[in-house]
Amino acid sequence: MFRHTKAFSGFSVNDIAKARSFYADTLGLDVEDLMEGMLQLNINGGGHIIVYEKPNHSAASFTILNFPVKDIDEAVDGLTARGIRFLQYGEPIKTDEKGICRQGWPLIAWFEDPAGNILSVLQPEES
Repeated sequence: MFRHTKAFSGFSVNDIAKARSFYADTLGLDVEDLMEGMLQLNINGGGHIIVYEKPNHSAASFTILNFPVKDIDEAVDGLTARGIRFLQYGEPIKTDEKGICRQGWPLIAWFEDPAGNILSVLQPEES
């Protein structure tokens, strides 16, 4: 039934203006205003993600968006310079002082958007 349909995902935030600034200015994504209270993140390769304001927003307790990068240390350092604070975890997914989990594959580091949703940068394969 959906074999030839292009699907897209979406998630909520509690403040669309803060979300727009974060995704466009801090992360450097192509962000399009769709209508009041709704944005579209235009992802490289043609994908789209809808971000919508929800008054009773509850942040996701899992990773909602992953950004593959060639060099995770460079990505973490660059985002840290832009004010991003990386989450710190203990066992079983222990992160180092930068917030990078270097155990297993992929190398990954998690951070939050202004609404508390969890995002990540990950290095799919060793460089």
